[in-house]
Amino acid sequence: MTTTAERTAPSRRTQLKFVLVLGGLTAFGPLSIDMYLPALPRMAADLHAADSTVQLTLSAFIVGLALGQLVLGPLSDALGRRGPLLAGLALYVVGSVLCAVSPDVWLLVAARFVQSLGAAAGIVIARATVRDLFSGTAMTKFFSTLMLVSGLAPILAPLIGGQLLTWTSWRGVFVVLTAFGALLLAVVVFFLPEPSATRSPLRLGPVLRTYGRLALDRSFAGYALASGLLFASLFAYISGSSFALQGVYGLSPQAYSVVFGANGVGIVLAGQLNGRLVGRVPERALLRSGLLLGVTGGALVLASVVFRAPLALLLVSLFLLVSSIGLVMPNASSLALAAHARSAGAASALLGVLQFVVGALATPLVGLGGPGTAVPMAATMAGFAVLALVAYLALARKPS
Repeated sequence: MTTTAERTAPSRRTQLKFVLVLGGLTAFGPLSIDMYLPALPRMAADLHAADSTVQLTLSAFIVGLALGQLVLGPLSDALGRRGPLLAGLALYVVGSVLCAVSPDVWLLVAARFVQSLGAAAGIVIARATVRDLFSGTAMTKFFSTLMLVSGLAPILAPLIGGQLLTWTSWRGVFVVLTAFGALLLAVVVFFLPEPSATRSPLRLGPVLRTYGRLALDRSFAGYALASGLLFASLFAYISGSSFALQGVYGLSPQAYSVVFGANGVGIVLAGQLNGRLVGRVPERALLRSGLLLGVTGGALVLASVVFRAPLALLLVSLFLLVSSIGLVMPNASSLALAAHARSAGAASALLGVLQFVVGALATPLVGLGGPGTAVPMAATMAGFAVLALVAYLALARKPS
């Protein structure tokens, strides 16, 4: 990105406060999805439901997360960030309580949908708030710092969920999520001021026109598609790696947890490296490097699987591809939001929705070959990494 007039940087203490609060808000998605995954078999048994029916609780959450961002993003552009955020956090707490006390699986599915609408507020408004508070390289640096929190969340969530199940039921997991939502609600009430002074009209016509304008903006589309398509590679890894590494390559659950955690650490380290390089290296160059790293990792993953290379090479290849997220996401988010200060909420919503929608489309592809092969997972990861680079090269224009 060409140099941009920077806003007055908040003090170090204020920045730390923003990192903790906004990082907690961005962690809503992975915590709410990953923490209860170890409990799915118990939930099916306790609620006398089929596994496929219980899995609808995950589908309902992802659908609500996408729809909630589309609605709450423009709402925060019109009403300010605090009001919709507080309402969303309150809704998350209510939804989490309903999940904890649901007597049957269908009420649990509905409660998860309610919970997801509240979680969407945290995710979309946190990203828009970063755009309100920062600009230029400062914004990219802050997004990189957030990777420290958002990168750790998917690593820790399954571990926390598994440990909780050693001394409580699956309902206890939702009690913990209720407490997490209530804590963030209190923190936002007392420690997060209204960051946005600009307002956009809250009418359906202007909102739809804003989404249309964003979708037709080649640069925005290029950055959004680059991040969304690479995120689909990560979705393919998350949904397929457990079956591939344990079922095909024979890793124990404990060894798989170590591999999964190490790759999550790779995201964090790449994000922190990005934060140190921003300002000395243009954001576009860092984004392009991250996409090339993803393509390289994806190609090596596919080659390792197809040619049955040693497991060590596959693990290194997975590390490269997953780590590339830490370079791509901060830069793509910053570049996509840079020119849309007045519609940061709507732009943030499209970024988030695209990630989850494309990721959801990638997930079924992983299982096409059955349980005895890792080729579909590898091909899906490599294919979406290549598409991410192509989208960037074809659509993202260099600023004049």
